[in-house]
Amino acid sequence: MSEPSIFTRILNGEIPAEVLGETERVFAIRDIAPQAPVHLLVIPKTAEYRDVAEIAAGDPTLLAEMVSFAKELAAQHTDDGDYRLVFNSGPNAGQTVFHVHAHVLGGGLNEKSVGA
Repeated sequence: MSEPSIFTRILNGEIPAEVLGETERVFAIRDIAPQAPVHLLVIPKTAEYRDVAEIAAGDPTLLAEMVSFAKELAAQHTDDGDYRLVFNSGPNAGQTVFHVHAHVLGGGLNEKSVGA
């Protein structure tokens, strides 16, 4: 049996974190190494899925809930409601925690530095 992910440990109260919001199936926290003025994480409460492809195949309604919740968070935490939604899939793509999660980036991103 593998160790619980950092996200599971946060959800279980083993690691402190400010939960910015939650639903029955997902929760959101700030990223500890922000890559934008607003950098939040939307995380399912289940550790069943390692990446976005697994959750899309296994529970597309949960993936849709993550995307919808990301939009709500961006509306609350950015001035204009604009955001970028990123899922890293695999270690060579920057994924370091293998418990699917979405990065919500916003707050004045520079188009030239992040692509259009």
